[in-house]
Amino acid sequence: MNQTAAPSRAFAPAWAWVLALAAALLAACSTPLPDKPARPASYDLGLPAAAAASGAASQPPLALPAVTAPAALDSPAMLYRLAYKNEADQPRPYARARWSMSPPELLTQRLRETLAASRPVVGAGEGLAAAELRVHLDDFSQVFEAENRSHARIQIRATLIAPRASQRLLGQRTFTVQRPAPTPDAAGGAKAMREAADAAIADLAAWLDRLSRPAP
Repeated sequence: MNQTAAPSRAFAPAWAWVLALAAALLAACSTPLPDKPARPASYDLGLPAAAAASGAASQPPLALPAVTAPAALDSPAMLYRLAYKNEADQPRPYARARWSMSPPELLTQRLRETLAASRPVVGAGEGLAAAELRVHLDDFSQVFEAENRSHARIQIRATLIAPRASQRLLGQRTFTVQRPAPTPDAAGGAKAMREAADAAIADLAAWLDRLSRPAP
């Protein structure tokens, strides 16, 4: 009898280990999986204003290269500045919000849409335009003047030159526009930036029209 009972006692620890492992696996399967990290909210400049049906070719053709910008603005990051903490010179990105494209790309798209309502707009170097408009984006950020109050600020520098054969400077001007944000957050900043960008582009278009008029 002792010889037959000994083997069952020897195998008991092995079976206990198997049962313990199975219990651990069942417990792991019943543990809920962690939630996927939330994607940042994505913003753009919205739909352009409806263009007038007439006057689409009333102005001479214009070449428009892509808008340029410093490296800090050449990414989809949505930047804000804490002016009320004397940190206006330290742009910070929102962690849970971003632009759908980089600000230079957004502005290039908006410029083409707006200017094409009054003149043909072509790519740079196509040799069809009477002048070339070069635009550099200097600022595209939300500035907090208080913890619960902010505004969008956009600054662009426009340079109009004659065709590449002469490269003669026809005009240059800097446009700075600010618009208050309805809420002190990324969504409010995006809405204010949309209004500021459209206002800056409207000012630029009016400036181009004045330059295009023949001298009296």
